[in-house]
Amino acid sequence: MKILFLTDNFPPEVNAPASRTYDHACEWIKSGHEVTIITCVPNFPKGKVYDGYKNRLYQTEKINGIKIIRVWSYITANKGFFKRTLDFISFSITSFIAGLFQKSDVIIATSPQFFTALSGRTLSILKRTPWIMEVRDLWPESIKTVGAMNDNMIIRFFEWQEKRCYNSARKIIVVTDSFKKTLVARGINAEKIEVVKNGVNKDLFRPMGKDINLINELGLEQKKIIGYVGTHGMAHKLDFILDCAKKIQGKNNYHFLFIGSGAEKEHLLKIKNKNNLKNVTFLDSVPKEDVSRYLSILDLSLINLKKSKLFTTVIPSKIFENAGMEIPIIMGVEGEAQEIVESYGAGLCFEPENEKDFMKKINLLLNDRDLYDSCKKGGKKLSVDFDRKELAGNMLDIIKSAVCLNNK
Repeated sequence: MKILFLTDNFPPEVNAPASRTYDHACEWIKSGHEVTIITCVPNFPKGKVYDGYKNRLYQTEKINGIKIIRVWSYITANKGFFKRTLDFISFSITSFIAGLFQKSDVIIATSPQFFTALSGRTLSILKRTPWIMEVRDLWPESIKTVGAMNDNMIIRFFEWQEKRCYNSARKIIVVTDSFKKTLVARGINAEKIEVVKNGVNKDLFRPMGKDINLINELGLEQKKIIGYVGTHGMAHKLDFILDCAKKIQGKNNYHFLFIGSGAEKEHLLKIKNKNNLKNVTFLDSVPKEDVSRYLSILDLSLINLKKSKLFTTVIPSKIFENAGMEIPIIMGVEGEAQEIVESYGAGLCFEPENEKDFMKKINLLLNDRDLYDSCKKGGKKLSVDFDRKELAGNMLDIIKSAVCLNNK
């Protein structure tokens, strides 16, 4: 098959959508299929073009057999609703134009924002090619949840367009069971919705010894390191973690390490500096190939989201990468993600934004060696069941079924 995949995030960007799409595409190439990715120049999350790239109208490259077409888009940092929306719309337009000239048997367009899906849907109509919508986030509902915008005419228009995309797609691939239940409750045909959860690339994320040189370089000798690696956004409620760090400063050897960028990072740095938090370190994002090195020094992996009913439907991809490295997880997310972590015994979960519960669970994990070792074993089991190579094969079967339906 010739697979045309539209995504506004792709390596060398290191966020979850970029990693998932790349890993899947590599497996599809190995299975003998042709994969063309239409994306923009790497700039997430700071809105700055990566070294070695320019924001040109059209440019191509090849990585591991994947044909990559990078198109121009309006570039801005990952903050501010209106500028980000301009970014999304511009990519929707330029990806559509580029897609017109690509031969394909199937078109896949992925969220988290659905303007990419609009491009995929329109291409499908004009090219008379089946299209698949991959739903990584219930956008625009998530905009309201994090407080970026209240319910208004614009949001309702986006929701109308969102439903049109769901109805026109040959298949819908969601990343959680909860997403499927939500879409079915909205009247979307359950038979067209398939679940392919996130997973771990076990070639990249596997058990390894602590990088002592890195620990020394960061000045974290003799510390119990609780690390957060990923986007510092409105949804992640990391100011709550800083409030907890402030209250235990000087009382133990716990140290909080934050790695990444995002809309809230500047605000978080101000909180750290204002309170003179010596038990907190912030680092910028690191290249994908270096992430495991930084994860290796963690005693606990922190995963946190704002307390919200919507976030009970998500499964943060960090779960799988840390499980693959057998790092016990401390997680402030309820719902489906909590069920996975607890069923495998890969860590402990606390009630989001509950300081007392958070500190209780951290103390349990860091002071009970048997529990700690048990969580490492649980992570190993989890990573086996969520091996991304297997999940890529599952998604390929769904793609094949969509093409077969079109040929009947």
